[in-house]
Amino acid sequence: MTSSSLERSTARAMAARLWLRILCIAVATGGVLQARAQPDLKGFISIDCGIEAKTGYVDDMTTLSYVPDDGFTDGAGTNHNISVEYMTPSISKRYHNLRSFPDGARSCYTLRSLVPGLKYLIRAVFMYGNYDGLNKLPVFDLYIGVDFLTTVNITRPDGAALEEAIVVVPDDFVQVCLVNTGAGTPFISGLDLRPLKSTLYPQVTETQGLSLFGRWNFGPTSNTEIIRYPEDPHDRVWLPWINPTDWAVISTTLTVQHIENDIFEAPSSVMRTAITPRNASANLQFSWEAYTQPKDPVPGYIANFHFAELQLLPSNAVREFRINLNGRPVYNESYKPTYLYTDAIFNRKPFLRYLMYNISINATANSTLPPIINAVEVFSIIPTTSVGTDSHDASAMMEIKAKYEMKKNWVGDPCVPNTLAWDRLTCSYSSSSRPRITSLNMSSSGLTGDISSSFTSLKAVQYLNLSNNNLTGSIPDALSQLPSLTVLDLTGNQLSGSIPYGLLKRIQDGSLDLRYGNNPNLCTNGNSCQLAERKNKLVIYIVVPIVLVVVIVSIAVIFFCLRTRRPGPVSNSIGPQNEKKANAPKNGDQMHSSLPRLENRRFTYQELEMMTNNFQQELGRGGFGCVYDGFLEDHTRVAVKLMFKNSQQGDKEFLAEAQILTRIHHKNLVSMIGYSKDGDNMALVYEYMPEGTLHEHIAENSNRRFLPWRQRLLIALESAQGLEYLHKGCNPPLIHRDVKTTNILLNAMLEAKIADFGLSKAFNQNNDTHVSTNTLVGTPGYVDPEYLMTMQPTTKSDVYSFGIVLLELVTGKSALLKDLDNTSIIQWVEQHLVRGNIEDVVDARMHGDHDINSVWKAIDIALKCTMQESARRPTMTDVVALLQECIELENKCSKYGNMTSHFYTTNSENHHSSYNMYNVDQSTNVIQSDDAFEVRHDIARVSMDIGPVAR
Repeated sequence: MTSSSLERSTARAMAARLWLRILCIAVATGGVLQARAQPDLKGFISIDCGIEAKTGYVDDMTTLSYVPDDGFTDGAGTNHNISVEYMTPSISKRYHNLRSFPDGARSCYTLRSLVPGLKYLIRAVFMYGNYDGLNKLPVFDLYIGVDFLTTVNITRPDGAALEEAIVVVPDDFVQVCLVNTGAGTPFISGLDLRPLKSTLYPQVTETQGLSLFGRWNFGPTSNTEIIRYPEDPHDRVWLPWINPTDWAVISTTLTVQHIENDIFEAPSSVMRTAITPRNASANLQFSWEAYTQPKDPVPGYIANFHFAELQLLPSNAVREFRINLNGRPVYNESYKPTYLYTDAIFNRKPFLRYLMYNISINATANSTLPPIINAVEVFSIIPTTSVGTDSHDASAMMEIKAKYEMKKNWVGDPCVPNTLAWDRLTCSYSSSSRPRITSLNMSSSGLTGDISSSFTSLKAVQYLNLSNNNLTGSIPDALSQLPSLTVLDLTGNQLSGSIPYGLLKRIQDGSLDLRYGNNPNLCTNGNSCQLAERKNKLVIYIVVPIVLVVVIVSIAVIFFCLRTRRPGPVSNSIGPQNEKKANAPKNGDQMHSSLPRLENRRFTYQELEMMTNNFQQELGRGGFGCVYDGFLEDHTRVAVKLMFKNSQQGDKEFLAEAQILTRIHHKNLVSMIGYSKDGDNMALVYEYMPEGTLHEHIAENSNRRFLPWRQRLLIALESAQGLEYLHKGCNPPLIHRDVKTTNILLNAMLEAKIADFGLSKAFNQNNDTHVSTNTLVGTPGYVDPEYLMTMQPTTKSDVYSFGIVLLELVTGKSALLKDLDNTSIIQWVEQHLVRGNIEDVVDARMHGDHDINSVWKAIDIALKCTMQESARRPTMTDVVALLQECIELENKCSKYGNMTSHFYTTNSENHHSSYNMYNVDQSTNVIQSDDAFEVRHDIARVSMDIGPVAR
């Protein structure tokens, strides 16, 4: 055990590093209680389920503060004590009580005030103890958020089951849910949450988590020597595995230190003991049996083998060994543990699937000493690719639920899974985006108080019914800003004030059906707030029609005047473009004579104002102008690019981009919906790309969705295909001249599309050597150095810029590194590769979740694209073919690798002779591999079992 002062300093250090957002906990008599269910100063949440509200205690062994669970649930469930016959001194205090959930299909705990994107260890414990006197052992499912974790199968009334997962939490909260499967009442004894550093457990990503099968400490002599906090600052539970018949124990009293950048941080108290075979000439062997269940009958596992040499060996002694699984090597090199330093051998992808996993650690021919092992962790994989309800919608519904104290089946995620969706709401489900709430009916639900502002966050809602409640106060004008809302029913309440102007405007333009009868205090006339219901009806039956007639007549007059002033008819249809008309304007043509020839839809400035709600939300800004969020009359979302009025260069760019967008059609080029030339106001309207720019996703300070390596490769390929079409597919062909990560947009499916064609130039397909210009355009860091000298861009100029983009995808760095005096990313990559380790340049946020060969090939492609001499660069057609090969390498790695190829050691090297353009060894720190998976886990009785127990 560490001293109390060391515990406090450790807690302070962890808090300083990780928890700027965490609130202090309140100190109460009888123990430390968490204020409104917040993490404590270490970021820990420790819940004893089933104890009385406003009670708590400090555990004698761990010094951790445990709190009741009433602040984490919505009041569902009932508290129970286990039967007295099972309250033995050997079991932990938190197993004396539990909370059961006899009602409802799903019951959830919500853990809040978390850091989005951080890794967390989440642990739930269960002890039945015949609390209900039925002696009926329950079986139920356990979920983390919307992802299935395991089926909890209680096999003994006195057995304690422990279920643990390590996951990346995408939001500032996470829910742990128990789902009734009809095989007994779900219950829970305790729930823990522990933050982990982002560098720990590299197998955990945004798309997969780890589910613990077992975490065992080799070497203790007693089965009660369980190690957890404070010896392990992450509060992992290390169970003793004892086999005195076959194993001898070696140990030390010295501290075993972590290696630099340790990715597991096994505690010194675990690593101070190890086992070795009693027969020095024998192999060291242990095994576990797969835990099978209906959803995963033959699971696969990954393992972290922890090693540290505990004996100072003389110069003539060697301890060297290999690891085998079921007779096959799991790591293709021999291994020597380091004296008093932790190290690990681990795999990123699961073993082949077996019913029994037999591990044999065999001494090599050179070894003079038998093998050892200190500890092992075994996990299965949890796919975390299930998509929950849109985070804004989910947060809004939770706030609405809390405000009105709804007691329906409003538990867990509102829409997912759809079989457990909340009552009286409807969700839309799309393969390309998260579920959205489209309809909410809270009629006759006993609502009191004002209309919650959270309703205005439901941006996809079309039907909102709050009728026949006791709502008071005014109607929020913000409801008029709900873009999809078509029906708002407020009848039968006690609302007051006047109908907001925004809602009246929506009524007038026919986009909203507002129902508000039987609100006696509601004003429907701006001059008086004392109108009777008869006058309320007059507004609808008399005033609104008159306003509509005036508006319609005004529009007709304006339309007639505009028609008489225009030089010719304008089509509002969107269809195939006429190449001849699109190409007709020359550089000297005037804007007014060129634009009417564009055959996309033409918008007035007034329509742009309506579409963008008076240009309320700015999406981006560039040299041309600003881009705003907008919606067409059919609720299609669009991006409106409005030119700065004082931009002379903008006129030319506007015309160039408008002309180009009317005639290029490719899945990897952004599509134009229409344009506007209304006096001095010029704008382009094009398809909305909800995931923004590529730059926003890979920038070092990005708050966008993380892009794994395979997704980055696909984006690179799609971008290359778009550029290849510009160079080869359209007529006349085009040079983009401003290829960069901010001009690559991503749709909801993260498909890439090239954008911003204001600087593009056509060239002669029969002589594509260059385009004659007298100006230099482009963005620093992306500009072709040959173009910089000659002022004559070529298709190879785009190739060069694309090479920079590809390097950014690999490294996560910007084209120019400002903190290194604007060093080019090319120079930075080359300098690091000369040191011999490709992992030094790979974006650390990918945590090694990539095939090193595909990364090498991608860097090779990028460096070829950025050669100084354009003649030595590949064409975009060549680049597309090379990137397809790159993706095939990544796919091959995930499907056809051998068992050894995804095993790693934290200090191993692997030299790739096939990519030796720098004439040095390129150490990768990885040894690749493969195996398919889909998985589950197991933990034995915490306090009594020795070694793994079949479940």
